[in-house]
Amino acid sequence: MSFGDDFWIENETGGRVYKIDGHAFTILREKLSIEDAEGNEIGFLREKLVSLRKAYEIHLLGEHVATVSKDLLTLFRCSFTVDVPGPNDLEAQGSLLDHEYTFSRGGDVVATVSKRWFSIRDTYAVEMNDDQEPLLILASAIAIDQMCHDKDGESSV
Repeated sequence: MSFGDDFWIENETGGRVYKIDGHAFTILREKLSIEDAEGNEIGFLREKLVSLRKAYEIHLLGEHVATVSKDLLTLFRCSFTVDVPGPNDLEAQGSLLDHEYTFSRGGDVVATVSKRWFSIRDTYAVEMNDDQEPLLILASAIAIDQMCHDKDGESSV
């Protein structure tokens, strides 16, 4: 057993909005708690296996809202599916190892993730359309980061 790292998600002015608490990593599963700025748990991500590949379930406000998994058959690009109930799945594509990718729904880009403007390790910006659920996009980006990089910071995609 080892313990995970904690980190903050900040808004565009640098205010702390959400804390990701890396609960104890167990032998079987990893759980990351999503807390509001006051420390109340509002959701979590839990690692699971789907058809012998790693995936993350996203739970927000007591409900399972999505499962993020790596697509198996992609040529030249890495891509992930954010499977939500109903027909509104998200797709993440781009240079996922470099944190330069987009989330799209039905062919329309709804959010972008970029590390390009930051020199600090593991710091990147997420911009999204106003009509998107911020916690779903942010939790999905965290799940992708967890799947793309192993615990020692090495790329694993």
